[in-house]
Amino acid sequence: MATATLSLVTDCLFCKIAAKEIPAEIVLETARALAFRDINPQAPTHVLVISKSHHANAAALAEADDGLADDLLKACHAVAVQEGVAETGYRVVFNTGPGAGQTVFHVHAHVLGGRSLQWPPG
Repeated sequence: MATATLSLVTDCLFCKIAAKEIPAEIVLETARALAFRDINPQAPTHVLVISKSHHANAAALAEADDGLADDLLKACHAVAVQEGVAETGYRVVFNTGPGAGQTVFHVHAHVLGGRSLQWPPG
């Protein structure tokens, strides 16, 4: 289990956002998670929820810290409630690895809502 200290990677975009070195439109912050609007939204609500500590992807997150994945999912739901999409429905997406479309290698969930989301995606 990881320690309570934050591990940051100096060249990681999302670590820099978590450290508030790069501005972002923050919509929610907890002790271990930060949520901010995606700069290229794919739905009316498109918020990224990241861990404040660096983990490359969802698989690394699951292995690294018992409870942090739960914290991120709780933050995702809190964002959906705050954004007004919890009642009508929303999608939470973790892309893990380049083959799944992950482009920033710091674990993050996409919270999408505010329009009909078709299945299967992409």
